[in-house]
Amino acid sequence: MSGRAELPDSTLLERLQDGVFQKSRYMRPPWGPVLRALRYPAAILRDWLAGDISVRAMSLAYITLLSLVPLMVFSFAILKGIGARTDLHFILHEFFRPLGSASNQLTETVMSFVANMRGDVLGSIGLVFLTYSALSTIQKVETSFNFLWRVARPRSIARRITEYLSVIIIGPILLAVALGLLGSAAHSPVAHWLDSMPYLSWIVHGLGHLVPYAIVTVVFTFMYAFIPNTRVEISAALIGGVTGGIAWALMGQIFTALLLYSSQMMAVYTGFTIVLTTLIWVYLSWLILLMGAELAFYVQFPQYLPLGHDLVAVEGRAREQLALSIMYFVARDYRRGLPPWSARRLAAQLDVPVDALAPLLESCEKAGLLAVTDKEQFLPGRDPQGISLAAIVAVARTPLRERAAPLADVPAAVKVMAQIDGLLGRELGTRTLKDLIDLE
Repeated sequence: MSGRAELPDSTLLERLQDGVFQKSRYMRPPWGPVLRALRYPAAILRDWLAGDISVRAMSLAYITLLSLVPLMVFSFAILKGIGARTDLHFILHEFFRPLGSASNQLTETVMSFVANMRGDVLGSIGLVFLTYSALSTIQKVETSFNFLWRVARPRSIARRITEYLSVIIIGPILLAVALGLLGSAAHSPVAHWLDSMPYLSWIVHGLGHLVPYAIVTVVFTFMYAFIPNTRVEISAALIGGVTGGIAWALMGQIFTALLLYSSQMMAVYTGFTIVLTTLIWVYLSWLILLMGAELAFYVQFPQYLPLGHDLVAVEGRAREQLALSIMYFVARDYRRGLPPWSARRLAAQLDVPVDALAPLLESCEKAGLLAVTDKEQFLPGRDPQGISLAAIVAVARTPLRERAAPLADVPAAVKVMAQIDGLLGRELGTRTLKDLIDLE
């Protein structure tokens, strides 16, 4: 009886997903654009409910609490060298602001830890440990971002050290410069004149309150563009950064309000209240950051929207059609003198994930149907007049792995497969890739 009750729910969910992710692509206004826009929050909500993003946010929250002081020590040393020590205090306080009255105490506590961790006190072993903690934290962040961006290969060890240290060194300097410019602008004659105008002063004060959130948006955008070990389009990183910054600001307001309304419940935890609320806020911050990264990925690769993190393989008739489509686009633009196709561009054109396209591209390359340039772009392996359609279909029907599971020969089945191959060969005849292009 329970099985009968679950069936309509699962069927309804599948119908909703099919309507949002598949049918909406061809719907006309007014519902088409609305449903196409809803695909992004629906996909992110689906991925969050799957649990992977939440687990990674929890892990990063734990790592952050352990490595916050080492990261701040490096930033403190750099900012102190350029005379911008107060900027570190301001950034830390703004991050803890949603915690309400506890933000001042947490900020001062962390700053006191940072001030006490001097190089002459720690010694060489302590400095090595701090360096390892800071680099390993950024490496764990990269691992989470690579997971969201479906990147299987991380940075090399040499690149990790050089690029991570660059972020640790240059990041605080850029923040200090930005805050310094904002401070100079706030005390400029133009700002004082605007502040004296009764109708414009509230605009100036409003912009001042938006500065911390603008900084968060810039930081989010930078992380989305830099941390994944793949090429990220600036437009996708910006959309994710703006959305993540707005979500972080709204979540901060909601979190502060919840702390005020649940003060009696928090009193039960007495001394653990600050620890508990800090852990929850750091987790929510990482959750928002990772969701913004997922949004940036979907903006750049919308073909993954209906799939999420599921592994997709193109098999059977769809694989044969995909092979013919790939060869058609590559050969057509080659004959027209247009730029070659890349794997990402082909995936976007054919509306399939790059992961599903890569094995077929590899098979065509091994068969000599495609040639790859130094820029990882594809050209016909030979003259389209010399590439038969039967050869393309044969490559698509051949598994990528050289060793396949052996099959027992059933005479009746073997006979039918031979008839299918014969019919296919007679239907295609001597038609070539050039004939396929000329059908346009």
